[in-house]
Amino acid sequence: MPSQLILICGPTATGKTRLGVALAKALGGEVVSADSMQVYRDLVIGTARPTQEEMAGVPHHMMGVADPRENYSVARYVQEATACVEDIFRRGRQPIVVGGTGLYLDALCQGRSFSDFRPETGVRTRLQAQAAQGGLDALWEQLRQVDPETAARLHPHDAKRIIRALEVWYDTGQTISQHNRQTQTQPPRYQGVTIALTYRDRQDLYQRIDQRVDQMMARGLAEEVRALLAAGIPRTSTAMQAIGYKELVRALDAGGDLAPAVEEIKRRSRQYAKRQLTWFRRKEDTEWILLDKMQDFSSVVQISTDYLREKGLP
Repeated sequence: MPSQLILICGPTATGKTRLGVALAKALGGEVVSADSMQVYRDLVIGTARPTQEEMAGVPHHMMGVADPRENYSVARYVQEATACVEDIFRRGRQPIVVGGTGLYLDALCQGRSFSDFRPETGVRTRLQAQAAQGGLDALWEQLRQVDPETAARLHPHDAKRIIRALEVWYDTGQTISQHNRQTQTQPPRYQGVTIALTYRDRQDLYQRIDQRVDQMMARGLAEEVRALLAAGIPRTSTAMQAIGYKELVRALDAGGDLAPAVEEIKRRSRQYAKRQLTWFRRKEDTEWILLDKMQDFSSVVQISTDYLREKGLP
């Protein structure tokens, strides 16, 4: 049987961090973040990275592990997070994976061996140069010749995925379609024991999201974005596409009022929460805890610990 891995998930602003810390204290555990933007150094306020006070002495992993100039991948996350999880298990402690990036959570449990980017081969750089010089049509035709299955499901103008599929082919001699089929047939590395949080009333969730954005602005999110730009972080980097950063970059570049950008951040955060709910609700065997506006947090911890005991966890 694969090792059991506690997963705390759900949409943004539902108290996942707080619950993860409480369970870690109760179970002698450590937290492993599963947030695709908390991995970047210097993205703190806008990613709701927990403060030292909020961590309450509980070790947290997989936060601030990548330079904001990098394009961090799910493949790298699986590799690095698995190393963290295995180290926590070896020390006789319980890993608790906390986050709202469903792809990261799923990939970690499955243990999928993604064919990761290897910059030393130079393949991606060469393909990107070809795309810049001759357009994507020629690259898409290359892909159609070697991997018609992938080409058929990609838009001919989807540069990122076309280049990625060709890169896998040139680096490994295997199509990305073959690679995906092989990894999907492998048994999961971990058995996920999943607890998901959301508000019973969708409007309460949206109100909580709006409040969090206001708190981020009060804590200095605009100043954080200015500091990233001053440090030379490219506006086109993956890190700067995160909700909260992209909108403020545009507003700061325009030199105008930040208030419309704040409203856009709230709107996009609410839309993201809806997508997160759609992702997590498709997962079976999940313990959903429906929060009320004035929820007693101790009851959330009690429900969670009772569920974990039912699943055979201490």
